[in-house]
Amino acid sequence: METAPPAKTRFVRRLLLIVAPAIVVAAVVVDPRAACRRAGSPATAPAGPVNMNLREVVMTLGARRFTLEVAETDEQRRIGLMNRPSLPRDRGMLFVFDREEVQSFWMKNTHIPLDIIFVDAGGRVVDIQPMRPRDLATVWSSAPAQYAIEVNRGAAAEAGVKVGDVLEIPAAVKPSGGRRTPAR
Repeated sequence: METAPPAKTRFVRRLLLIVAPAIVVAAVVVDPRAACRRAGSPATAPAGPVNMNLREVVMTLGARRFTLEVAETDEQRRIGLMNRPSLPRDRGMLFVFDREEVQSFWMKNTHIPLDIIFVDAGGRVVDIQPMRPRDLATVWSSAPAQYAIEVNRGAAAEAGVKVGDVLEIPAAVKPSGGRRTPAR
């Protein structure tokens, strides 16, 4: 018959069970590549590029505020949210295009189920579609859009975002006359 470990040992074990996962999650959210390097596990490192250090804007979508990373160059838009293990509940990505036109997206190397909200140049939501992780099928906006916003799957409905709603696009990301200088 085994005896129970002393109370101090049980306390330390419980504390480690609570604190260790929180530290790992925080490290992955801050820098997923660095977290994998620190863990010494190249097999769990992102298999490709990850957008890092993008500028951010805060937008109200329906009844919720989101912090959105801004993808405004061809390379930033190409990478999008690829190779990320997770996305915090109140975060997402705003894709800014030079022209309003029918936009297309796919989920190659994107491991997070997402909603994509297509928005025209005036800020009107023209389409909302669910996106499946790693799906190579192309998803097209049902109408011309100048912006696309990706958030966690279900977040658009939870926030009450609907087709026809008008969103306030931050002036800092609006293209002016088709020409926009990305932030450096």
